[in-house]
Amino acid sequence: MADSNDSRDRLSRVVTRSGDRGETGLADGQRLAKEALAIELLGELDELNARLGSLSVALTDESDALSFVREQQQAVFDLGGFVAMGEMAAASQLPSLDRLDDWIEAANRELPPLKEFILPGGTEAMARAHLVRTGTRRVERLAWAWCHEVDDAERGGERAALATYLNRLSDAWFVFARRLDPAGEHTVYWRGSAPG
Repeated sequence: MADSNDSRDRLSRVVTRSGDRGETGLADGQRLAKEALAIELLGELDELNARLGSLSVALTDESDALSFVREQQQAVFDLGGFVAMGEMAAASQLPSLDRLDDWIEAANRELPPLKEFILPGGTEAMARAHLVRTGTRRVERLAWAWCHEVDDAERGGERAALATYLNRLSDAWFVFARRLDPAGEHTVYWRGSAPG
């Protein structure tokens, strides 16, 4: 179990029965239908974090890679926390886009230029990284829909910061998958359009 700076119990009860009628609550007290965009977004973020966990167990002898995955698991959880806070959410809860941009720039600089499109696959870890990438894109699309459901420019801007982070994160997973095979030994390249 990971160390925590807070010794409080986070969940003392798992079964509350409060959602048995198709509604659930946010931290600010709002009750929402389980099919509401915010709840759907929370579920997609949770699934993305599970995919990250699946990727992490496929990384053997890749301490830098595992460290990045663990950092992004924390970031994705923070994104979910931002959504779950409802009207109490603050932009300060969001992970640093600058830090992510810096990682992408440094990681991509170490790779040779691409001469062809890449198809998902190669190794188990690479394939899982591409599943994480496509899952991140799916969450991003939902996040943009969630952004557009508010008229308040400030709230919309904070929500857009979350969607922007996801946009950049999906780019990071593409670079991440390439870094797992920098020489391209296991990389599956697109062969070009089939004739006729």
